Amino acid sequence: MGLGFTGLALGAMLQRDGVVRAEPETAHQPPNGQPHHAPKAKSVIWIFLSGGYSHLETFDPKPALNRYAGLTFDLAPFANPLTSPLHDRRSRSVVAEEINRRDTYPIIYPMQVGWRRHGQSGIEVSDWLPHIGSCVDDLAFVRSIYTTDNDHAAENQIHTGRHRLDEVQPSIGSWINYGLGSLNDNLPSFVVLGGPTRSDTRASIDSNYLGPRHAGIPLNLDPNNPLPNGRRSPDLLPEEHRNEFDLIGRLNGLAAVEYPQDANLRARIRAYELAYRMQTAVPEAVALPSESEATRRLYGIDQANTRLAGERLLGARRLVERGVRFVQVFPSPDGVWDSHQQLRANHTRLCATIDKPVAGLLKDLKQRGLWDDVLVVFCTEFGRTPGLEQRGGGRDGRDHHPHGFTVFFAGAGIRKGIAHGATDELGFHALEPGHYVTDMHATVLHQLGLDARRLEVPGRRRLNVDFGEPIREIMV
Repeated sequence: MGLGFTGLALGAMLQRDGVVRAEPETAHQPPNGQPHHAPKAKSVIWIFLSGGYSHLETFDPKPALNRYAGLTFDLAPFANPLTSPLHDRRSRSVVAEEINRRDTYPIIYPMQVGWRRHGQSGIEVSDWLPHIGSCVDDLAFVRSIYTTDNDHAAENQIHTGRHRLDEVQPSIGSWINYGLGSLNDNLPSFVVLGGPTRSDTRASIDSNYLGPRHAGIPLNLDPNNPLPNGRRSPDLLPEEHRNEFDLIGRLNGLAAVEYPQDANLRARIRAYELAYRMQTAVPEAVALPSESEATRRLYGIDQANTRLAGERLLGARRLVERGVRFVQVFPSPDGVWDSHQQLRANHTRLCATIDKPVAGLLKDLKQRGLWDDVLVVFCTEFGRTPGLEQRGGGRDGRDHHPHGFTVFFAGAGIRKGIAHGATDELGFHALEPGHYVTDMHATVLHQLGLDARRLEVPGRRRLNVDFGEPIREIMV
């Protein structure tokens, strides 16, 4: 929010009118609020758990880990996953492989929690997630996601589709902002709750070459101060404040006559007007105390360990309800799911912080009639290794694992109660055809009525993998 009024508003304003762009009228233009095809969804709530939760102890239990615990991969009665051609094909290390081959621990580590089948679909979910387990008949799990970065730059990769050795691309939320804009002129199109918390993961909400007007806008959930650097001073009357904005608008308008091709100037003119309107709209949108006690309990806001996630997810529901297109939610602090050691203790505690709030969101969307309008994505940056991490004498943790992990989708246009794709018997590799992270992006864009290939910007070459392919098996 240190960007002030201009930076705040640039993320939400000009896509709908289509007038602020540096390219000539004959150049490619985004849809300006018009989808390429009939959409199934109006908005997206993208839930991201930073650090990498273990797919094995959440949504992809593997009994073979218990059966062959303590053996090395080459002694188990399965093909050794370390010698599979998939391993090197889907791996990219930033430094020499002999230094950074950190996902190759060969001793099988047993599961640290039990699991059971839930619902009529019988989908297996960890005992650490009973509330989400109760919702499985509404969810579509994808158990064959993979990425290529084995370090925490994967947090950016899951949102941009690019490895850190490649040119950075805009984030998925920025593409949606660019393609559709907002449904509410008083709110941004792309809002971020709870993150990113580090400067090196700014790319996960950034718009890169699409321009700052399409970047994610972090908001606070304090209704008394949701817009740092965006509050009217208490010694300034509302009329005086309005006059200031009017004067700035007139001055900018005079400059626009002199410099009619200055896209940044034209953006700034509208930025001040939107910033003025947001001072009223945003505090109302994040006024969580106005919700009923029953709703607050549904999200776990009445309990200390679930309050943080509950408030952010309830805030996300309120924002999509008011027309925000894409809400990127970080329900947990930065990197906390990174369980190199003490996985059982860490995941026991962390699952308890998000289980009830996430289930509460799903149930709330249904009871409010938002299920057919809002697409929910629940994801992380990578899974955890089936092998025991041994660095530093490790005895009870799992390392980063990009080769196969699980996410789930729910809501608008998504099939209910299915588990699509799989990893191998040990949970190591996503079996072919696996889904690279941009398949998640393509799925979201498709449900919103957008074709990723028609969003490509001239002069900005995207790789074929950048576009991804919609995961049609999970679509209605």
